[in-house]
Amino acid sequence: MTSKRLLGAFAVIIIVWLVLPTLVIVPMSFNDASSFNFPPQGFSTRWYENFFTDPTWLRSLFSSLQVAILTMLVATAVGVLASLGLSKVRFRGKSLVEGYFLLPLIVPGIVLAVGLYSLFLRMNLLGTLPGFVLAHTIVALPLVITNVMASLQGLDPRLEQASASLGAGKVRTFFSITLPLIAPGVTAGALFAFVTSFDEVILSLFIQSPSLQTLPVKIFNSVTQTNDPTVAAVAVITMVTSVLVMLTAQFASRKRKRVAA
Repeated sequence: MTSKRLLGAFAVIIIVWLVLPTLVIVPMSFNDASSFNFPPQGFSTRWYENFFTDPTWLRSLFSSLQVAILTMLVATAVGVLASLGLSKVRFRGKSLVEGYFLLPLIVPGIVLAVGLYSLFLRMNLLGTLPGFVLAHTIVALPLVITNVMASLQGLDPRLEQASASLGAGKVRTFFSITLPLIAPGVTAGALFAFVTSFDEVILSLFIQSPSLQTLPVKIFNSVTQTNDPTVAAVAVITMVTSVLVMLTAQFASRKRKRVAA
């Protein structure tokens, strides 16, 4: 009993240690002073108002949403197709291919960013919307594949066989049988892809341009180059958005497990 209490106390300490720096941003975002002060001096919503009235911040927000939505769509489509291929086809070296798809989760982000920067520089993709979507898709794709593969493993193959025996083609079977059954996994993967793209900063710093700058890059530049407390308000908005999307993804994952059971 004592060991369990010590383990529980240690877990609480770790959680507080991880969450506390994030929660400090919340009162700072309502600070009335024109600097990063903690504890805050007075209460004001001026920094939230500044964010929603400043065209440069809104432009960065729109760019992030645009890139994240396109990345989610591309990563989900490619991830579902790749997962179907990996789950249906048997071939030598399949484990190596699966590991290859998961490499972006293993390779340090700075290494991937340098490589993509060199490649995009030759292909004239730096600072372009297709370049951002392609780069973010690379890091988001493993999350889609992981979730969809988990859903496919819980899929009863006899359902697809029954559909084929009734005369349905592969395409109709996929959209009528397979896709509805793995929809929770696809939804979770798509949401994880959205959050990954929306929060991505390392790749975005390397491939940005003055005409296309995502919100995380704008936050980074504002912190390192200026002393604008609007960053605190933006950080809270970004954090709340990411948490809501992640909770939705967790709900979809739980629904996937209940369907598989």
